[in-house]
Amino acid sequence: MNHAPACTADEALERLKAGNARFVSGRGHFPSLQKEILADLAQGQQPYATILGCSDSRVPPEVVFDAHLGELFVVRVAGNVLGNAIFGTLQYAGAHLRTPLFVVMGHEGCGAVEAAIASKFHGAEHKSRIELLVDTILPALDGLDGTQPPEALLHSAVEANVRWTLRTLRETPEVKAVGTTSAMMLVGAIYELDTGRVRFLEP
Repeated sequence: MNHAPACTADEALERLKAGNARFVSGRGHFPSLQKEILADLAQGQQPYATILGCSDSRVPPEVVFDAHLGELFVVRVAGNVLGNAIFGTLQYAGAHLRTPLFVVMGHEGCGAVEAAIASKFHGAEHKSRIELLVDTILPALDGLDGTQPPEALLHSAVEANVRWTLRTLRETPEVKAVGTTSAMMLVGAIYELDTGRVRFLEP
């Protein structure tokens, strides 16, 4: 059964920002698994945001945004890239869970993006399945200056990869049909490993 979103996209974004601020300041309240909470969640879910993030073990969205169980619908894959299964999962979040906010979150020092840089600018080769993953990131690197210092290049590439994923999502028939309005928002973000802060990207 479909329900109206529990909050607007703007409210959802503010909740993510407030949660990340609590996390960074050490005032987080990561949920305990109380029986009452689990029993309530077993009845259904109504997350306020969908997060497409990287599989990196240092970047769990529920912790980073200090979110309770049932508040975030999380999809994680190396390099926060798109694929058929990811598209299907995101479509489910929009059509059935009706989350008003969709966030594509990359992170500084991403190994998948680093592998794509090595492939594009240094001719590196990877194992066959990793190569398929890298191939999905390569278009995001077009136009980047491969001669800049490695740290600066990786920083630029991580953001470019998030923006490429956002652009690809905006071109899908589903997003075009709905449009990105106050009712449904699609935003990009970068997690800083050394500080714990999430930087939301300007359009």
